[in-house]
Amino acid sequence: MGPDFAFEEALHARGLTRIAGVDEVGRGPLAGPVVAAAVVLNPAAIPQGLNDSKKLTLKQRETLCDLVRASAEVGIGEASVEEIDEINILQASHLAMRRAVAALPHRPDHLLVDGNRLPRDLPCPATPVIKGDARSHSIAAASIVAKIWRDRIMWDLAQHYPGYGWETNMGYPSKSHRSALQNLGVTPHHRRSFKPVHNILYQDKNVTD
Repeated sequence: MGPDFAFEEALHARGLTRIAGVDEVGRGPLAGPVVAAAVVLNPAAIPQGLNDSKKLTLKQRETLCDLVRASAEVGIGEASVEEIDEINILQASHLAMRRAVAALPHRPDHLLVDGNRLPRDLPCPATPVIKGDARSHSIAAASIVAKIWRDRIMWDLAQHYPGYGWETNMGYPSKSHRSALQNLGVTPHHRRSFKPVHNILYQDKNVTD
């Protein structure tokens, strides 16, 4: 069973018209920003095949991302590596979500937010939806848009910092990425507050002291 439009329809029945699904990607990687998307689907033009982005192939994600961006209202927000290190990954994820909602062309009436915790200071009422990208069409659409956006950032960074495999591991702590960290060192795009990166910096400091 994939996602459906039941959460959105229940809110529509209460007279709320602009319902935004919100999701983020990139909490687990050792490098790169965290990216969130907010999507207000057009109930008359919901792309077929929306699902949790992790359950789709790259080609399916790219096709659906194009369909969503052509038919829905979309906002995208990022939180940088510096912000992740400064305020922690959870707060940075919430910051990216707030920025994504703020980037929508119109203020939404209600948000459906993936996960069990809501960001503070949202501009409208919101409902947390656990495993929302597998349950709500709007959240699934947001997960797809956010993943495509972030993957393209990591592919671009990989051209400037070859050897870490970011074009395939997207900054996640794969074996090859960890090995490259040891052999090539830490880049400006690595999250220094994450333990594997912090440990290498600490090792280097001990060697040079």
